[in-house]
Amino acid sequence: MSTSFVSKPTVSSTVRLLPLLVSFDEEIDIRRNLLEIPRYRHLSFENSLQLPSELERIVISGHEQLLSKYYEEIRRPTCRLIGMTDHRFHDPRIDALVYAYLPANTPHTLLERTIDNALDHIHLIHVREQINERLRGVTREIEELNKIGAALSAEHHLDSLLELILTKSRHITNADAGSLYLVEAAEEKNETQSAEHPPALPTKANGASGLPAAALAREEVEDARKPKRLRFKLAQNDSIDIPFRESTMEINHHSIAGYVASTGEIVNIEDAYHVTPEVPYSINRSFDEDSGYRTKSILAVPLRDQKDRIAGVLQLINAKRDGRVRLDSLSAVDEQVVSFNNRQQDIVASLGSQAAVAVENSRLYESIQRLFEGFVRASVIAIEARDPTTSGHSFRVANLTVALAEAVQRVETGPYADLRFTREEMREIRYASLLHDFGKVGVREEVLVKAKKLYPAQLELVKQRFEFVKRSMQVEKLQQRLDYVLEKGREEYLAKLGKFDEELREQLEEVDRFFSLVLKSDEPTVLPEGSFERLLDIAARHYHDFDGGEKPLITPDEVRLLSIRKGSLDDQERQQIESHVVHTFNFLQQIPWTSEIRNIPEIARGHHEKLNGLGYPYKLSAPEIPVQTRMMTISDIFDALSAADRPYKRAVDLERALQILSFAVKDGELDGSLFQIFVDAKVFERWKIEAYPY
Repeated sequence: MSTSFVSKPTVSSTVRLLPLLVSFDEEIDIRRNLLEIPRYRHLSFENSLQLPSELERIVISGHEQLLSKYYEEIRRPTCRLIGMTDHRFHDPRIDALVYAYLPANTPHTLLERTIDNALDHIHLIHVREQINERLRGVTREIEELNKIGAALSAEHHLDSLLELILTKSRHITNADAGSLYLVEAAEEKNETQSAEHPPALPTKANGASGLPAAALAREEVEDARKPKRLRFKLAQNDSIDIPFRESTMEINHHSIAGYVASTGEIVNIEDAYHVTPEVPYSINRSFDEDSGYRTKSILAVPLRDQKDRIAGVLQLINAKRDGRVRLDSLSAVDEQVVSFNNRQQDIVASLGSQAAVAVENSRLYESIQRLFEGFVRASVIAIEARDPTTSGHSFRVANLTVALAEAVQRVETGPYADLRFTREEMREIRYASLLHDFGKVGVREEVLVKAKKLYPAQLELVKQRFEFVKRSMQVEKLQQRLDYVLEKGREEYLAKLGKFDEELREQLEEVDRFFSLVLKSDEPTVLPEGSFERLLDIAARHYHDFDGGEKPLITPDEVRLLSIRKGSLDDQERQQIESHVVHTFNFLQQIPWTSEIRNIPEIARGHHEKLNGLGYPYKLSAPEIPVQTRMMTISDIFDALSAADRPYKRAVDLERALQILSFAVKDGELDGSLFQIFVDAKVFERWKIEAYPY
């Protein structure tokens, strides 16, 4: 990777002063001996105290009392003590300060060598401290990079991830501002293809369709060749508030970000207002002129993924000496802003690679989420298509349950004051709500959509039977008339004709009344007192079939079905409907959920359970029903009560629906605290508002 670096030459004016040889005025022999060493500056101890403490100095003395007096000054890291004495100092503090002991009559050549060694020791300790400091800095950087890498790996939400990348990059370089761009495919208009007529996959000889590996590889190459553009995704600035709006720009050499995205080179600029004319890009000063900001040092690095493709550009602005200082004036800029050094450049480049992989993973994660979301929605629509009267039920239950969960997190009193759901737990709640009725795929469709107590074919059979009975009565009466006229003659027949007609009319009306009662009994409502007995009366009536056999007007099985006191299902059919919960649980258990949303089957399986243990199918009690399921149960019942009319019941208004739910609370079936939140937060108003897809 090549690097474009624009800077102005600087000249160092640092001058290193000669070290000091320091002695006390009271020690005349030592001062005279030091005069034989001309390579160093000589100074009395008292005068040396006036000089900066950073100056290197070698103290030569054998006077323990004087050394004790100036103990703090001598123990500085830039000072070394050579003891010119024939005996060790008695004070252990002073003895500990001595770099070397020399006899009082030591030749000046040996003394000079000892002084050189003492200075080397100062330098060695200083270099060691510098190395240790650099190592500590590198260690901090590595630890910070590891933390950043872990954070990038843990964050899947793209917007939060981009915010994290830019924030951490600025923090580790003390950058005052920064921006982030992502490479995306430019939109292309294709007149030959549309959503209604997508391109067909090639068909193989066996009739299967798909792309071979070579074709997939060619498609990947073609995707890489498609025109790209940069999307300005994020901007941050510690010194000024900047209005931000996403925008797109072409990838070319006119801008720094476009140049980096196009070439893959790093751009490191010391002063944006003094760029050499050889570079192809230019600095747009309009932002600085409008905001009063001063852009100076710039570092722009490409975000390269694991395939060495450029996924975006990270641009940092104005590296500061102190990251806490605001650049609210030109003097602050001059004092604080420095160029990005090579170490920072390498760190940001490394961080950029991690960021690119994280962005790619985030995009992949989001695409998987969209894929799964599409699968869930398509599955729900497919299941509800089997029963059009309940269409939209699962989506409305999800809307209500998520809204209730959000409301629960806002309460500050009651048993749920401390309850908070993570993003993943909210996703669990939403998916469990969407899929809570998926098990209806295992219920026979005729049972699922049964609107009356009798199936349509059964009712049609009863109707045809009654028509047959009426026709038989008419035939029988005609035969009676014929026999009568043959036996009695025309005059008597005509005299009795009215009676014949009246008897037939009464018989037919009775059969019609019987059939009307059957139709009324077929409606899934609670029948009036005595209606069931009348059904038994009808069942006691018989007719003769074609073979002359005697048959009941309605069969015992038909009487049983028509006598259902509530709803349209008998016990066996109700068990089939209730079994959808078991089917749902078994189906959801087959899905390899990630650890974050592994509780979806457990949440969904209890939506027909009651806190008093009278629900179905598992008869769970309150401690066994999670709060997520309790919320879903309230939402499920509310939608079942308030939804559009269904064949087996009429919809009720809001007031009546809430009243029925309150009765369920009093009966110990529903969670009273959650229901109160449902009412107080007016969750029911979110009934048909699409829930946020956590």
